[in-house]
Amino acid sequence: MTPHPTKQRLIDAGLTMLLEHGYNDLGIQALLAATATPKGSFYHHFSDKEDFALQVIDQYMQSVHAGLDACLNDPAHPPLVRVRRFFEMTQRSYRKDGYMGCLLGGLGQELSGISDVFRLKIESCLSTIASRIAGCLAEAKERGEIPADADPRRMASLLVDCWEGAALRSRLRGSPAPLKAMLDFYFEHAAAG
Repeated sequence: MTPHPTKQRLIDAGLTMLLEHGYNDLGIQALLAATATPKGSFYHHFSDKEDFALQVIDQYMQSVHAGLDACLNDPAHPPLVRVRRFFEMTQRSYRKDGYMGCLLGGLGQELSGISDVFRLKIESCLSTIASRIAGCLAEAKERGEIPADADPRRMASLLVDCWEGAALRSRLRGSPAPLKAMLDFYFEHAAAG
């Protein structure tokens, strides 16, 4: 079901504003001004700022799942290539946003120590991404692309953890270099065994 146009406009603007400013510095009034939305319309679609941010995360995850589907389910490429393609596609998305990084990582760093709601939500999202990647790495193991004694779940979790760290460094530097270096290292060393 397609969201109401006003709700979608708020979520789209909110994604950009949450990336740029974080949760605590996101003012509802600034969001309303940026989207030319009356205050009542915001509260028609969201119960409060927390509900709004959680729905922004849900939409962000829809695009993450679409990217995972497009890359990991592509039989034209071997599994390790599919996994790397997902991260390279994500890197291109970060470039488009000015290397602001991952919404999950940014909000996780900001809120995990003060909000169990966000800590649990973001951990669940990152675990879901790792689980999807683990499935592709299990296929790589079956095909002999990674060592027979490799643990695909552990490898996928490590990859997501490393990516989030590299995304932070990329944001700090305003450069793709940390993302590329991390992917090169992972796929040359960790995935090779």
